[in-house]
Amino acid sequence: MSTSYGATPPQDDRPGHGPRGAEPHGTDPRGTDRGGTGPRSTDEPLARDRDAVVAREREEYGGIKIGSAFFGWLTATGTAVLLTALAAAAGAAFGLSGTTDAQEVVDQASENAETIGIVGGIVLVVVLFVAYYCGGYVAGRMARFDGAKQGLAVWLWAVVVAIVLALLGLVAGSRYNVLSQLNTFPQIPVSTSDLTTGGVIALVAAAVVSLVGAVLGGLAGMRFHRRVDRAGLEA
Repeated sequence: MSTSYGATPPQDDRPGHGPRGAEPHGTDPRGTDRGGTGPRSTDEPLARDRDAVVAREREEYGGIKIGSAFFGWLTATGTAVLLTALAAAAGAAFGLSGTTDAQEVVDQASENAETIGIVGGIVLVVVLFVAYYCGGYVAGRMARFDGAKQGLAVWLWAVVVAIVLALLGLVAGSRYNVLSQLNTFPQIPVSTSDLTTGGVIALVAAAVVSLVGAVLGGLAGMRFHRRVDRAGLEA
């Protein structure tokens, strides 16, 4: 049937047959919610879904992972050995005074706290921080959640191993104290003559620096997984 000029043609009210480019009434172009019962609310940001998913995963798989912390400690030990060797070689090449051996620093502090080489002390602090930062990063990256706890666990592995080897060296002989050969952490003094003020201060400083490095490394390793979760859940 023909229509007169200028008359508006009848519109089809059936879904999907409206004017071109028009969206069906009541439909949110961002899609429906996960239940499929209606359009996604504009007040429900995607970040809320991401946080909820991460929270459920952390509740299920969070906490200290002993295995991840052990491999983190191995990483810290190997890194400390390499960095100590490089620092010692650089010091010998440039004729720098001081020592980069962790136990030598403690021994010097036991005799006189004022005789510790400034260069050796600074290098030792840097070596311990970087080594345990790497160890904490490995543990946090492996465990995915609770990066600070993983870094703490790496540090606890170092303390436990140091105590066990110190007791073993006290009972079986100093040749079984492997830490004196690796130079990765000051040996724990087990005799009264070693418990001097300078030695205790150096030991506490090394423990604090390594703990801070391990915790920061664990947090950095965990952040990688948060970026992955953010990218996947916002896609």
